[in-house]
Amino acid sequence: MNAILSEPLKLPCGATLSNRLCKAAMSEGMAGADNRSTPRLETLYRRWAGSGAGLLLSGNIQVDRWHLERPLNLVVDDEGGMTELARLAAVGRSYGSHFWAQLNHAGRQTDAAINSVPLAPSNVEVEVIRGTGYIFAPPRAMTETEIEHAIAQFAFSARKVREAGFTGVQLHAAHGYLISQFLSPLSNRRTDGWGGSLEHRSRFLLRTLTAVRGAVGADFPIGIKLNASDFQKGGFTNAECLELVKVLNTSSLDLLELSGGSLEQPKIVGVAVRDEGEDKPLASTVKREAYFVDFAGAVRAAAAMPIMVTGGFRTVTGMVEALERGELDLIGLGRPLIADPETPRRLLAGEIDRAPAPEAGLNLFHLQQWNNMQLERLGDGLDPDLSLDSAWAAAEFTAMEKRNTAAVLELRR
Repeated sequence: MNAILSEPLKLPCGATLSNRLCKAAMSEGMAGADNRSTPRLETLYRRWAGSGAGLLLSGNIQVDRWHLERPLNLVVDDEGGMTELARLAAVGRSYGSHFWAQLNHAGRQTDAAINSVPLAPSNVEVEVIRGTGYIFAPPRAMTETEIEHAIAQFAFSARKVREAGFTGVQLHAAHGYLISQFLSPLSNRRTDGWGGSLEHRSRFLLRTLTAVRGAVGADFPIGIKLNASDFQKGGFTNAECLELVKVLNTSSLDLLELSGGSLEQPKIVGVAVRDEGEDKPLASTVKREAYFVDFAGAVRAAAAMPIMVTGGFRTVTGMVEALERGELDLIGLGRPLIADPETPRRLLAGEIDRAPAPEAGLNLFHLQQWNNMQLERLGDGLDPDLSLDSAWAAAEFTAMEKRNTAAVLELRR
């Protein structure tokens, strides 16, 4: 039944993934205070390298140290840290899987302690959900020069991670980070050539893709993580996603991962806290286990490049059904590889027919923190502890991030 999961996937650039399972990007927050790679990150990725997934995606390698998603993000924005980065890349490749660096710029979703005046397309603040602990400062609208510099930062980082030994890159254009901010009419209210129409709002992404391709060459895989929809009234819609995919068909993109939502609308965990606008799922489709798979079918029909979907896949039946229907080409698995780092291998071998789903018994607003504290255990060389109390995890994570922020700021003085 699961033979299709073991089929290789050839990408447009000529590279081949050994199977249809990918360890999706998850923010690790285990760099040093200098934002360089560490032995703990190597320990974590050594575990995932043997997971059986054909592709591993790193989490949030930032292209600008003043725009972090978390204080201990990896950063590649200068010539430093290349020895440490090369060690990490070698660990991720050690079992023969592809290991791609996810490149990101947080834009306005940067903690106020790190940057009190973050850059964004427009000076529109993030509407954070109460009780989540996020504190963001009002952003400043980017100048033309700053936009061009940000594009160059992505290209520079892409070249450096290839030099370090990563086998591909993914541009994070989802979840409300900088590229996604340019795509959304809610956060991009510019009236120049970078805002307004979809053509202008997508210009930053397309220019970045072109710059990155120029930096890494024709034979190096490039992926994009894109929202199928922001699922937010007035935001980037699925109809616009489809139009953008048609434009991307003429590019050199190798893999398009579909996700959805943002910090303002956490659809990545299957929850809506605001009006979802025109893309609210129909009752007849909500029952399918993967959050974005119904949108993926329409995108796959329009796309020239392979499509990956992350978010909610748990059963072999659901994965095989989506692949056989031609709705997607690659399955992204995130949280299951925290609960059991060998999930892909066990699914492919037929040892299990369902990936672990410990989130079912957790407080929704503690979910991210619980998973991050499990990652801390993996980074220490320990097994996950699925009995971990979620309230304790939330409190411990908050305290840890506060300490890490202080350490980063102290080093930068």
